[in-house]
Amino acid sequence: MFVSPVIAFSQDDNTVFGTPLQGEGIGMFLSRHGLDNSSKAQFIELNKAKLGKDNSLLLGVKYRIPDKQRDDIVVEPLFGEANKVVKVENRKLKDCVYYLVSGHGGPDPGAMGKLAGHDLCEDEFAYDIMLRLARQLMAWGATVHIIIQDADDGIRDDPYLAYDNHETCMGEAIPLDQIQRLKQRCVAINNLFAKERSKYCRAIFMHLDSRSVKERIDIFLYHYAKSPKGERLANTMRNKFEAKYKQHQPNRGFTGTVSERHLYVLKESNPPAVFLELGNIQNSQDQQRFIKPSNREAVAQWMAEGILEEYQKHH
Repeated sequence: MFVSPVIAFSQDDNTVFGTPLQGEGIGMFLSRHGLDNSSKAQFIELNKAKLGKDNSLLLGVKYRIPDKQRDDIVVEPLFGEANKVVKVENRKLKDCVYYLVSGHGGPDPGAMGKLAGHDLCEDEFAYDIMLRLARQLMAWGATVHIIIQDADDGIRDDPYLAYDNHETCMGEAIPLDQIQRLKQRCVAINNLFAKERSKYCRAIFMHLDSRSVKERIDIFLYHYAKSPKGERLANTMRNKFEAKYKQHQPNRGFTGTVSERHLYVLKESNPPAVFLELGNIQNSQDQQRFIKPSNREAVAQWMAEGILEEYQKHH
């Protein structure tokens, strides 16, 4: 099962090295040094120049052992080769845990749009924005669980994101049946949440809407009626979007709203949750929000800033 590792290592002179025993693989080597298999990607990143074929260990070679006490670097393979190493800039969100879920995936591409002969698939663009948000939250010290995963994509800077059906729910195949699909991701969140010691946990669901091609919309946010914490986060994020639109497009205005919705994932997710519709995939103006990688990055950054502001004001 492919489960997103959230791993950290420090780069300083206080390093520890070890040599493998005969027939020892990385898993056994790590276990012998008090680490579990979740440190494997970190170990490979630290020692990739010294490894043999298929990341095998070579006898007589000294390998650097990950320092589990430090966390100034995070390695997340889901971000892709160019983006997988994340520098932790600060610890503003060190006590926070986020469960990030991009909509649809696997056998269901979600809403479909067309532009310049290209198919635009909701799940691909929502996934890319979600990864960008995850990366920024990690850079601020948060623990981030990426619930929907595609090991092949990474963060992409292409305008048109090709469709595939490789997405999984933390390594498990995504069902075609809608209720089973939604249940699966809620169970994944709730299982993680049940083991979490942090008192500050939030789930964030990202989608794109599909409306009339003439209907330009802003970002809409939803929360469950019985979740004041979810409502507070939604309002803070919405206000951040409005402030950013005033700054970057002062004559445009912002019409995005926050409202209650009795959506399955909002009701069944145990941590407080927010559900976002990021725009109309059919509308040519909204499509610019998705096809330009700089715009996808901006949306993710503004979401992150709203998330940070809510935590700093109310934790």
